[in-house]
Amino acid sequence: MTFPPEQIQDSTTAPLKRQFKMHDAFTLAFVYISPIVALYAVFGLIVQAAGPAGWWVFPVGLALQLMIALSLGIMVSRWPMQGGSYQWARRMVGDNYGWMTGWFYLWTLIFVFASNAYAIASFLPAALGIEPFSPTTQIFIALVIICVGTGLNLLGPAALKFLGKLSLGAEIIGSLGLATVLLIWHRKHDLSILFETAGAGGDNYVFGGLLVAVGFVGFAFAGFESVCSMAEEIEEPEKNIPRAITGALFAIGLVVSYCALALILATPDFGAIVSGAVTDPAASTIQDAFGPDIARVFFILVIVGFAASMMMAQTSVSRVMWAFSRDKILPGSNFLSKLSERHGTPNRAVVIVGIVAIFVTLLAFSERVYATLISSATASFYITMGFAVFGLLFRIIIKKWKSGVFNLGMLTAPVVLTATCWILFEIANSAWPRAVPGQAWYVTWAVFIGVSLIAFVGLLIWLTIRKNLRNAQSLSESADHMMPEAAHA
Repeated sequence: MTFPPEQIQDSTTAPLKRQFKMHDAFTLAFVYISPIVALYAVFGLIVQAAGPAGWWVFPVGLALQLMIALSLGIMVSRWPMQGGSYQWARRMVGDNYGWMTGWFYLWTLIFVFASNAYAIASFLPAALGIEPFSPTTQIFIALVIICVGTGLNLLGPAALKFLGKLSLGAEIIGSLGLATVLLIWHRKHDLSILFETAGAGGDNYVFGGLLVAVGFVGFAFAGFESVCSMAEEIEEPEKNIPRAITGALFAIGLVVSYCALALILATPDFGAIVSGAVTDPAASTIQDAFGPDIARVFFILVIVGFAASMMMAQTSVSRVMWAFSRDKILPGSNFLSKLSERHGTPNRAVVIVGIVAIFVTLLAFSERVYATLISSATASFYITMGFAVFGLLFRIIIKKWKSGVFNLGMLTAPVVLTATCWILFEIANSAWPRAVPGQAWYVTWAVFIGVSLIAFVGLLIWLTIRKNLRNAQSLSESADHMMPEAAHA
């Protein structure tokens, strides 16, 4: 039995349509993370920090991220509502707590949207076989890509589903296909290389390299939760979404671990990577094995993967923004809460997300714009997940938690506690200022500054809308009454 959207919507908004099935939810969660995107975004950073032995952080990171996915599955099964973590946090702890959770999640997805557009711009020269763009040109092209992505998202769910399927095909070819060829015909090392550091990490490998690499892998496996923000558009979300996010994350983890293994065993010179002489080891290894022509095909597949991930991020953030607007807790809520008559989607929110992403890309302009956006997205992702999972742990501790259809039984508390510890580590790790010689101070402190600005702006906006926040206790009670009896088993 599903949670009827009409029961939880404001009377001024049109009902949402159940336009996505279980396989759609799985595909969207899968392509948001994207094995190509996940691996390419962090492979060089992990190998440079921990050497070939850094491969072990992929299975470790997957296991820890699954703890978060299971925790979120528990919550979305109880409250399968548009807005995801915002809805769960406000019902578990309070309206103000929930609002701040949703506010950070808005910016998490906007950072991902902007960073993916910038990444696509950086891959275009390699795919086209031309000289790399200048920083100014790359920023301009990233802005154009944001506009194109916004236009595609305005075409409705059909465009997103098509790009998702296209990306899924690209993943099979670009990830599994190339990795298998590398393992069979271009392998240069035995498995024993997975226990060598190649000089990475200095004198204290565990704290100097391995923990840093574990932090990087957190970004590779983030984003599986984005489909939770679309719960009211998915059939039987209380059953399908937990299965979709955990299944997609597990599949992504296996594919990424397999591809990372293939790349490591085919990498000719780890010393050059650790020293910084080779800055893009994935591309370098692929080009060395297949030549420039196949490498160009690979970059085209990478672009497809980033494009699908980018569109999914914009789709998700527009749903969170719409959920806020439906509850009248964002400036301009009356405007943003209206749905497209043709597709039943929040197109006005989609446009606003595109505009904000343009400003974020311009403000992030520096010699490390991509790294700045990635670090900011990682920190805000774990802050958002932290708000939600901490709230769940709190309700479990005070024995006021009622499970939905998806239930872990006696394993619930250990899983949620493990997820909490992992989130705390990742928040500290991603926000920690790591100085680089010649790097401006504001770049070193970019994540801390960015998170502080998000919190400060959020406080200012909260002051203007706090009178519209409803009592959290009455909301939780009314939501409990609307859930089917099976949800309280």
